[in-house]
Amino acid sequence: MVQRLSNLFLRTLREDPADAEVASHKLLVRAGYIRRAAPGIYSWLPLGLKVLAKVENIVREEMNAIGAQEVHFPALLPREPYEATNRWTEYGDNLFRLQDRKGTDMLLAPTHEEMFTLLVKDLYTSYKDLPVCLYQIQTKYRDEARPRAGLLRGREFIMKDSYSFNIDDAGLDEAYQAHRAAYIKIFERLGLEIVIVKAQSGAMGGSRSEEFLHPTPIGEDTFVRSAGGYAANVEAVTTVVPEPVDATNTPAAIVLETPESPTIETLVDQSNALHPNADGAWTAADTLKNVVVAVILPDGERKLVAIGVPGDRAVDMGRVEVNVGALLGIGGEVEVEAATEEDFKKFPQLVKGYIGPGNSLDAKLLGEESATGIPFYLDPRVVPGSAWITGANEAGKHVYYLVAGRDFEADGVIEACEVREGDPAPDGSGELMTARGIEMGHIFALGTKYAESLGLKVLDQNGKLQTVTMGSYGVGVTRALAAVAEGNRDDRGLIWPRNLAPADVHVVMTGKGTEIVDGAEALVADLEGAGLEVIFDDRPKASPGVKFGDAELLGVPTIVVVGRGFADGKVEVKDRRSGEAREVAVADAVAEIVAEVRG
Repeated sequence: MVQRLSNLFLRTLREDPADAEVASHKLLVRAGYIRRAAPGIYSWLPLGLKVLAKVENIVREEMNAIGAQEVHFPALLPREPYEATNRWTEYGDNLFRLQDRKGTDMLLAPTHEEMFTLLVKDLYTSYKDLPVCLYQIQTKYRDEARPRAGLLRGREFIMKDSYSFNIDDAGLDEAYQAHRAAYIKIFERLGLEIVIVKAQSGAMGGSRSEEFLHPTPIGEDTFVRSAGGYAANVEAVTTVVPEPVDATNTPAAIVLETPESPTIETLVDQSNALHPNADGAWTAADTLKNVVVAVILPDGERKLVAIGVPGDRAVDMGRVEVNVGALLGIGGEVEVEAATEEDFKKFPQLVKGYIGPGNSLDAKLLGEESATGIPFYLDPRVVPGSAWITGANEAGKHVYYLVAGRDFEADGVIEACEVREGDPAPDGSGELMTARGIEMGHIFALGTKYAESLGLKVLDQNGKLQTVTMGSYGVGVTRALAAVAEGNRDDRGLIWPRNLAPADVHVVMTGKGTEIVDGAEALVADLEGAGLEVIFDDRPKASPGVKFGDAELLGVPTIVVVGRGFADGKVEVKDRRSGEAREVAVADAVAEIVAEVRG
């Protein structure tokens, strides 16, 4: 197949689009692969669709290889199934909701768990029908608050989602492992480095989940790994909890004056100046910082929570988001942000800069009026017997030698602190190293959550109804394409891997003489006859500089120039990735190019 630039629907751009932040976004737009339709929404142009189809085919082939069967659901769905699983509410503002002309509530699907579950329920009734694994490659929609980075964080995107249905957990584990292996093969074929990390299941639910992250500085996800092989998203890291402390000889808690000390830094300075420690200088690690956050529920309700953490640690809002819902008994995704001035006005007991764990403090110490009236959770490092300097819920005052378990309790323990480089891995495999990555895939052992909500049961060997156990597995197809573009480029343009490029060869014709035109046409015909996909720059009015620039921007792996050397029986063959160019005899050109393309 030959794609002639003289009539190909393509316009390349010399300047980066104004809204583009990352290289893949800039180059895919400039090279005419995609075009912005709205924030986070893109149209696919002919060359872009060719690359996208090749990415999809890799995913499709590996899914078929594990016995999964392809189906296709609509993107526009009714409300009722999502109401049954409570995701109509749990998805919050991320869900695109709309009504038809009759006022019936509809949605644009973010994922299709409900539809797959109902399809199997509709057709299968016996354990003999199982196991089965179904998948689709489909457009999804999420109303991202801040769409960014082109295809990497869009509002409309293409995803492969698959679902396994088994009669028991042993079958689920087998399906989970098969998908895990298939994903490894998919990303290997795409040429993407992947780190598989332990992850939180979040609103999806289930007993186990793992993310497939592509390490890159522009990644939105932070993950950690150790030299010994531990790897996890920071949201899923569990703290290595210190041993409890013997507080037998710890002095009784006492409230002391600490004027103008609303921050940890000023508190440490004032403590060392006014209340020096006989055992050495006070540090931030001796303080208990009580941070108030607002948890925004899926229905919009705003709930305040206080979190006590060592003063030398920052609170990671992402970790709070994935962990606080379970403590509050909330299903679905929540948003977390720092409490506002309006929030504090509703709780006058909260004295900013001097907040302490007033819910549980000895009334003789601070008085009943110091109680905050909001849930109070502690970082795991605040172990029984540990002593702290913390707020006294009164301006200009802090409590010293406040002992966890002796003087105060919490409503629960929460993983909320930032994970630091050098922290110990939970499995004892060494110190943690942090990195950034893009989530390319995610697999979940869902269990029976959706089957129970939607009544998916089959008759077992004994003729009794049994709830089916499920797995859910996703790959971001358009995101994978963008990640490949991000990692395969230089300052001149894209450099596609051979198996994903929109063509095998890009032939550039420089010159208008009959001999060059006829020679280029003959070469292109011979390359096509040899089974290669060819982009042919036959534009009569484009200058050689423009043609060379576009060839490098488009990123086809092999560039062939038919120009001045043709009179001497030569064409130039250039490797786009290495930049190496060589002259090849016209008579040998097709054979050499075919050999190069097919490796």
